[in-house]
Amino acid sequence: MTDINKTVVITGSSSGIGKATAQVFSRAGWNVVAAMRLPAVEKDLVETDRLKLVALDVQDAASATAAVAASISAFGKIDVWINNAGYGTFGPIETASQAQVQRQYDVNVFGVIHCVKAIAPHFRANRGGVIINVSSIGGLMALPAYALYNSTKFAVEGLSEGLWYELSRFGIRVKIVEPGLTKTNFGSSSMDVLDHSALPAYEQMMGAINAARKDNVSRSSSPELVANTIFEAANDPGDRLRYLVGADAKRLWRLRRWIGAQTQMRIIRRVLKIS
Repeated sequence: MTDINKTVVITGSSSGIGKATAQVFSRAGWNVVAAMRLPAVEKDLVETDRLKLVALDVQDAASATAAVAASISAFGKIDVWINNAGYGTFGPIETASQAQVQRQYDVNVFGVIHCVKAIAPHFRANRGGVIINVSSIGGLMALPAYALYNSTKFAVEGLSEGLWYELSRFGIRVKIVEPGLTKTNFGSSSMDVLDHSALPAYEQMMGAINAARKDNVSRSSSPELVANTIFEAANDPGDRLRYLVGADAKRLWRLRRWIGAQTQMRIIRRVLKIS
């Protein structure tokens, strides 16, 4: 392990991509702040003099500010901030409650904004830093039954692109990592499956989409692959904004650029038999 005097803060570090990312940076010799809602129950990541667990609920702006202060207190300064915390919904948007819509945006969009506003002053004062926002191929193109989730990731894409301009003059690099389907618990504990039983009109569509999801699980990327791409982005001194991860994400995006969005949408609709 190389001894590197750099510090990374990773939100949503209790599982999946966040935990894998904390482990990748830790093995590389970085100071790691693994930020999560409930650090007291974390079992895999063990605190050392180079790894600290910090409480952070991204839905709370004050919590983000406190996490920045705790990280600086632990390691002196922050070099990279990774907005990884995410939550999703799956199902027809017509079946989502207002509370579900609000929470989806509170975590995926307002949570990112809270963290950016909290870390930006520190990076500006140091005339440098890297902000990495974990988006999704679903932030570049939408799919049926993911409309609510897709809308938040589209927002993250726009936010990140705007920040790329706003913060570059201060030496702050903004990056987006866009995974495809990933083998994490996002499909279970971090995914709110909307109940469409009261709307049988969606039954055929949801059946076809669920079957397609099961077929694709075996071809999904590992959290470690995504974590390695995040590490690559963090160490990239250039101004590249987007980093696609996974064969499925790259294939879908390449196809869209080749045949156009409208044609691809019609093909997906036909394949899923939802026309």
